[in-house]
Amino acid sequence: MRYDAVVLAGGRAARLGGTPKPGIVIGQATLLDHALAASAGAELTAVVGPDVAPRRGGRPLVVTREDPPFGGPVAGIDAGLRALDRPGAPPWVLLLAVDVPGAGAALPPLRAAVARTPDVDGAHLVRAGRAQWLVGIYRRTALSRALSEVEPHGAPVRRLVAPLRLAAVTDETGLSDDVDTWEDVDRLTARHAASDAEEGTR
Repeated sequence: MRYDAVVLAGGRAARLGGTPKPGIVIGQATLLDHALAASAGAELTAVVGPDVAPRRGGRPLVVTREDPPFGGPVAGIDAGLRALDRPGAPPWVLLLAVDVPGAGAALPPLRAAVARTPDVDGAHLVRAGRAQWLVGIYRRTALSRALSEVEPHGAPVRRLVAPLRLAAVTDETGLSDDVDTWEDVDRLTARHAASDAEEGTR
């Protein structure tokens, strides 16, 4: 599967006292580094947000921002797709919120879901009955068409994806758990440390 990636790295992070999420460290890496590792298989990655270096670790990145800023995730998706538009662009787009450090492990089941059902427009995680649309992979043409039918600024993601045929992938282990508060940072840091310790005993 050929795909690009859009990493949504903006937002006000009000519940974190305004601390920018991309730079928050979970384990030995920032949230942005976790997201870039999760999207390592992408042909090109667009990071939507402020204060992001255009190249990290030798990987080419497109850095962009929704206009006006703080327009919400749909505006960020729109800006990211526009930044990735080019001849020969791959047919799929991985969407990732920057604050989901476990998203890297979600890509194999997401890809398997769209492979099993070729007529779907994409696949996303579902955690405890709640759709996690920002950990998902989408057909580029379907996503672009849906964006053309909404006003991106301030639109909820639910409205964007409503017309799409999507496969839901159950997230039983919390791959889609995100960072909204400092309590989340502590919890996910502890989980990451426990996972590293388990790996070290194998």
